[in-house]
Amino acid sequence: MTEAINQEPSMVFTDSAAAKVKSLIEEDQNDNLKLRVFITGGGCAGFSYGFSFDEAVADDDTTIVNGGVTMVVDPMSFQYLAGSEVDYKEGLQGSQFVINNPNATTTCGCGSSFSI
Repeated sequence: MTEAINQEPSMVFTDSAAAKVKSLIEEDQNDNLKLRVFITGGGCAGFSYGFSFDEAVADDDTTIVNGGVTMVVDPMSFQYLAGSEVDYKEGLQGSQFVINNPNATTTCGCGSSFSI
């Protein structure tokens, strides 16, 4: 069950992504960590997705909780990610977090950058 804190749930944090984040947090033995999803300029299509672990949550961050794991997004990034799904996929090309972003008008072949 995905639950939003601070705002309406307009992003999806999938069970698969939450389970992977939970296992990474357990490996690091730091229950204060949250998955931070963000947008940066650059990449072959204009913007790039970024993922990091963060202990801090700002007052204006959007937080989404799934399975006891928290994902946070800053306001600047959230405007480009609203309606997106953050998932974790394992396949022949490896394992990775992926963002399915309905706001992206073009994406690159690697799936890590986009334009609006």
